[in-house]
Amino acid sequence: MDKNKRKELLEEFKEIKVYMGVAQIKNKVNGKIFIDSYSNLKNKWFTLQMQLDMGRFANAQLQKDWKEFGADAFTYEVLEQKEAGKVTDMRWELKRILKPWFEKLQPFEDSGYNKPPRN
Repeated sequence: MDKNKRKELLEEFKEIKVYMGVAQIKNKVNGKIFIDSYSNLKNKWFTLQMQLDMGRFANAQLQKDWKEFGADAFTYEVLEQKEAGKVTDMRWELKRILKPWFEKLQPFEDSGYNKPPRN
C-alpha cells in the first residue's frame, strides 16, 4: 500500500465516530432488567450475547435466566448515547451517565439484575 492511500485510510479511520452510553437488557418473561454503561456501544449487543451464550457473563443471575429462558426471551435497548471522541475521563463520564438511569429504573432485587449502588 502506498503512503498516500495509507494516509487517506488513516484519516477516514479518525473520522469514525464512537458512541458511549447506557444500555439495557430486559427479560421479557419476568420483566427484570440489567443496565450498564459502555465506552463503545458499537456491536455491544453482539458481544454481550456471545458472553451470555458462552456462560461468561459477569452477572450470575442474568446468566442463569439466559440459560433457563433462552436468548429470545431478552431484548437489548440503548437508553442513552453520547459521542465519546471528546471525553477525557471515560470512567467518570460512564458513572455519571449511568447514575440517573439507576435512580429512574431501580434495576435492583425483584425489578432487576443490578446490585444496588453503595452509598
